[in-house]
Amino acid sequence: MASAYINRIATAVPEHDVHAAFVTFAEQMLEDKRMRSIFLRMAAKAEIEHRYSSLSLGETLGPDDVNVHELYSRGSFPATARRMQIFEKAAPVLARRALDRLALTTEERARIKHVIVTCCTGFYAPGLDFEIVDHLGLSTEVERTMVGFMGCYAAINALKLARHIVRSEPSESVLVVNLELCTLHLQETQDLGEVLSFLVFGDGCAASLITSDAVGVEIDSFRALQIPETRGLITWRVGDIGFDMLLSGQVPGAIGKAMRDHAVDFSSAGAVDLWAVHPGGRTILDAVENGLELGPDALKASRTVLSRYGNMSSATVMFVLQELMREARAGQSGCAVSFGPGLTAETMRFHAV
Repeated sequence: MASAYINRIATAVPEHDVHAAFVTFAEQMLEDKRMRSIFLRMAAKAEIEHRYSSLSLGETLGPDDVNVHELYSRGSFPATARRMQIFEKAAPVLARRALDRLALTTEERARIKHVIVTCCTGFYAPGLDFEIVDHLGLSTEVERTMVGFMGCYAAINALKLARHIVRSEPSESVLVVNLELCTLHLQETQDLGEVLSFLVFGDGCAASLITSDAVGVEIDSFRALQIPETRGLITWRVGDIGFDMLLSGQVPGAIGKAMRDHAVDFSSAGAVDLWAVHPGGRTILDAVENGLELGPDALKASRTVLSRYGNMSSATVMFVLQELMREARAGQSGCAVSFGPGLTAETMRFHAV
């Protein structure tokens, strides 16, 4: 049976760096002085320097820009319909940016027979799958699959689908696009936990080419690990005022325990040279590092992505994989791990060719 390879990954973020502005905004939104103080301390420890948004800070507004300060005006945050209108306009722009950087040749485009899109932050139809096909000039007979509302681990599931397709149809290529506009779902709240969850999320897109050509990294295997009694720790639901997230403070502890409990399972599959762990936040990375007893530099790529971009939901682990692929040596083995609702860890073993 043919093997499947991630030949290359291209990534893109919007041009507006909003992290510092959000910290200021969130501090002012919190009315309790003690909560403000705690928030600022936590923000300083988050190890995030930049996060990007499709919403403009208002310095140079173009005709299609949406001013973040006007959208998130105290006392009148936008309804879900307004946020989806912005998504429908901004998401294709970001997708095109990533696709252009993937730099597909005419021959590569002709081989693409399947497009898989992951997203949990915005929906419309005809949707991003059609936008991608049109932008690349792909055949209208291309098969399209949307993986929706799976959260941060959706990219691993998309790669799982891509591997099945390539192994059954070696002459056909798969294009995977992971796009999230997380900053469209900021909520007006006095709950410190909710504000801290908004602190880590940013917008981003990754585009990947998966084929049977032995270039890049070979996808070896997948495993899903559902952590018992954690079903309610991460939830994501469509609300009237945007999408509502619950991200419990118990998540890092639950992940750390699961990593310790299953450390033997990770090691039994062979040594891991390259760790692509989804940087859901600093405490998530710390939990994985401690639970698996990894060295201090094992999660360097994940921490770099967290610092530069924050958590971009399903796109994030692909940013980490891109970082690793730039310097990976032939024969090095790797493990990608991404966490999301369930509470579930989706894992992928791979090796560099």
